[in-house]
Amino acid sequence: MYSIKEAFYSLQGEGAHSGRPAVFCRFTGCNLWSGREQDRAGAICDFCDTDFIGSDGQQGGKFSTPQSLGRHLKAFWPDTQEGTPYVICTGGEPALQLDEALVSALHEEGFEVAIETNGTRPLPAGIDWICVSPKGSSQLVITEGDELKLVYPQANALPERFTALSFHHFFLQPMASPEGVDLVQNCGNSQQATIDYCLNHPQWRLSLQTHKIVGIE
Repeated sequence: MYSIKEAFYSLQGEGAHSGRPAVFCRFTGCNLWSGREQDRAGAICDFCDTDFIGSDGQQGGKFSTPQSLGRHLKAFWPDTQEGTPYVICTGGEPALQLDEALVSALHEEGFEVAIETNGTRPLPAGIDWICVSPKGSSQLVITEGDELKLVYPQANALPERFTALSFHHFFLQPMASPEGVDLVQNCGNSQQATIDYCLNHPQWRLSLQTHKIVGIE
């Protein structure tokens, strides 16, 4: 059984695939925060801006087989021969539910399969694009992949912890609250701090939430 908060078609707004059309599959649940505001202060990840509780979001639900979920997601892709269908498994923490059977079902539907994960859980084989986003003091078990995208600044997740890891792309993304208000204490504006860090450490590239800037999902 797969529990999905929401599923929709939009443009990827962040990182190396920014601007690419994609089907988003948001899984419920996370191992670093319950999703309840009363638990935020004590969570390892205390800055999440996403609702991942329950399966009552747009086109969400519970799916009993990988094939049924694969068909559900493929229905969002335009009826065209242009481009490779692309699905992003996100959350919450998708690695709590994503398994080899579902990856295979998504491949059978023609999808290139991506995951955005906090990197603290093992991943099934066959994922085509792995984006790890470290959170706080959590320890990574996924230390190689395509893209490391770090929300910045985090006192317990400084970029220096990750520079020697085996990723093809390294991104810093300014930290903001769900309302877009800077959450960083005593660090000034997080966007300017992120720009300054990238300029001084050119291994890192700036990632912005462009979907929010242009006003799409």
